[in-house]
Amino acid sequence: MSAVMQRRGELLARIAAQRGQVAQLGSRWEKPLALADQGLAVARYLRDRPVLMAGMVALLVMRRRGIAGLLRGGLRGWQAYRYFTAASAALSSRL
Repeated sequence: MSAVMQRRGELLARIAAQRGQVAQLGSRWEKPLALADQGLAVARYLRDRPVLMAGMVALLVMRRRGIAGLLRGGLRGWQAYRYFTAASAALSSRL
């Protein structure tokens, strides 16, 4: 019984040392994980507000290319949309 109690004491000391190591690792990763968490919160916020996201993208495009660039990009997007929907319809009719 004495050997079991001694082994238990050694294991408890080892557990305490490992708990300290985990706490040290956790404190080292606390700031980067908090930053990643904030980034995810921003991404979720923007995902839940697609109109806001579209407005931000439009402002960026307008700033770089002006109104003509925005209209040109919108026309290209519309043409791509029509092309892909027609291609999708043609593929689904073959199946």
